Amino acid sequence: MGKVVVLVLSVVCLAAQLAAAKEKHIKYTEKDLLRKSIVYDKNTPDVFYCPVSKPTGMDKMIVRSRPLHKLCEHEGKPLPPHYKSDCYNDVDESNYACKEKYRIMKRSAKENVEI
Repeated sequence: MGKVVVLVLSVVCLAAQLAAAKEKHIKYTEKDLLRKSIVYDKNTPDVFYCPVSKPTGMDKMIVRSRPLHKLCEHEGKPLPPHYKSDCYNDVDESNYACKEKYRIMKRSAKENVEI
């Protein structure tokens, strides 16, 4: 009898979690759009892409290509006063950009070793 009660409670809890998950709507903020706006395509390994103006949505973003060495060029340090941004809102110099560059470089180094 105790096992049946535990099983029923488990099913009820699982159903409640699924219902709550369906009710949640994913809303993107500007910060989320900017974080995801740095794009790297392995078919063009020497460049990354970033927005040139404020993104209004992931499907309406205008991007430009920049050399990969320009991504996180200042390695998280404060930007110099004369710095002209490559991307909108200096997204290419954010903490996320530096982590992304590290991930890209690590993957490309791994692929070069396998070849």
